[in-house]
Amino acid sequence: MKKSLASNLTPYLILIAGVLVLFGLGQFLRFRVDLTEEKRFSLHPSTKALLENLDRPIYVDILLTGENLPGGMRRLQKSIEETVRTFNAYSSEKITVSYFDPLSVADSLQEEFILSLADYGINPTNLFVNQTTGQQAQLIFPGILVSDEEFETGALVLKGETGMSADQKLNASIENLEFELSQAIQKLINPEKGAVAMIIGHGELSEDDGFGMVEALDGQFELFKVPLEQAKKPEDLNSFSSIFILGPKTTYTERELFLLDQYVMNGGNLVVAAEGIDVDMTQAGGEGTLAIPLENELDRLLFRYGIRVNKDVIQDLNFSMIPVMGGNFGNEEQLVPLPWLFHFNAGRVQTHPITKALDQVNFRFASSLDTVKADGVTKTPLIFGSDNSRILPAPARVAFADMQQAPKEEEFALQRLPLAYLLEGEFTSLFKNRFVPEEFAQVPFKESGKGKVVVFGDGSVFQSQLSLQGKQPLALGEDPFAQTTYANKQLLQNLVKYLSDPEGIISTRSKTLQIRPLDKVKVAEQKSFWQLINVGLPVGIILILGGLILLIRKNRFAKKA
Repeated sequence: MKKSLASNLTPYLILIAGVLVLFGLGQFLRFRVDLTEEKRFSLHPSTKALLENLDRPIYVDILLTGENLPGGMRRLQKSIEETVRTFNAYSSEKITVSYFDPLSVADSLQEEFILSLADYGINPTNLFVNQTTGQQAQLIFPGILVSDEEFETGALVLKGETGMSADQKLNASIENLEFELSQAIQKLINPEKGAVAMIIGHGELSEDDGFGMVEALDGQFELFKVPLEQAKKPEDLNSFSSIFILGPKTTYTERELFLLDQYVMNGGNLVVAAEGIDVDMTQAGGEGTLAIPLENELDRLLFRYGIRVNKDVIQDLNFSMIPVMGGNFGNEEQLVPLPWLFHFNAGRVQTHPITKALDQVNFRFASSLDTVKADGVTKTPLIFGSDNSRILPAPARVAFADMQQAPKEEEFALQRLPLAYLLEGEFTSLFKNRFVPEEFAQVPFKESGKGKVVVFGDGSVFQSQLSLQGKQPLALGEDPFAQTTYANKQLLQNLVKYLSDPEGIISTRSKTLQIRPLDKVKVAEQKSFWQLINVGLPVGIILILGGLILLIRKNRFAKKA
């Protein structure tokens, strides 16, 4: 009887011993297996490298809290927590996650705290939730706070393009979680700033003097205003991760073109935002004025690289409203909002790390872009216009009086006009098989090189607008009259990060998670069946297995007796 009992217990003892061995190995060997099709629980190599080099504990507060959150918000909330826990699994230091409700702050400090969240781009959102008494408004903060023992930063996590459905915005936000969290951690542990140059001396950004760029890049990159006459040789520009030329009004000399060309040939990143036309808005009243072709010689350089900024101006029915003097009310002049087809918003973007899930970008007097043959160069359109655009060749009439006439939709038949291009690959120098400027005759010359060039047909895409009172420059993308903020600032930040390190954290924005919505018709028709399967089947299987085990034990011991 004792021998029989020992033989019966042997399989159980082996099982227990195996579990203990696996548990012991688990204390020394760490591994994770992601069995999902999209690898949603895997991290990009750049993120892993960031986490492996952590030298201090990190604390993450999830601000998205509240009772009776809709299913979509609960899914986002759960995804944030899962992302943080995945980060912790790869991290060399502990990353702690907790929930914090900003509305739990004492009333005397609450307003100040909410304003501090706005500095991180985390603004409260009014959410309508279903209650037994009807719909009720609930204030939520879809963001995170990331901190160490000394410093704190934050990030907004609910993002998406205008025109997306609620499910698509939610999915885009979840796809972007790794990037937002990685970026916040990087700000804490790596406060060193890269260097970005903005060329001056040709009327660039004369309205806001670069304020919008400085404010947008603060804390991440340091912006230097660089007159090209100070550069004695091309190598003087190599310390800049990117060079921006924004809205030039005067001509670039042969010497300046050579410096810029060799900067690109040496692997530099050049961003050119320039219209093909020039217009004096102070003359747009009354009979109006003309948008005339603008010559700055940059088109020679860009044409060699594979793109052309045309001498025209785009009008789009996804227009902005601008204030125009509409007479006096008493002793005060009245501003009247009217549609201005030369200012428009573009919300169709490429699924590229620079632009993926980007909201609408505001353009003002943009010119169309054409690509031309350039062997070895890949041309990626980044932003597109709407389905209702038209192109007016220069010279084109620009007059406030035209606002009073409703646009004819049939005249706006052009669709998805490219408004920005990314050029990558092996570029050929503008000065190949040509004489270089005399002062650079003894300077090493490269006939080709691998750099990156980004071209916008709008010189004001990274220029701030001015406040209505005081005429002070506002944050980039902020519209003083419409009281809304466009995604120009986010575009600039993404662009600079991609150009400085295309394989770095910015590349995590390429992650894609597929939406798999349930068929609502089938859900309604088969609801009872699947409830029975999900609830009754597991219980039935357990009862059957339990009955079989009891039957086997009864037969075994009955025979021995």
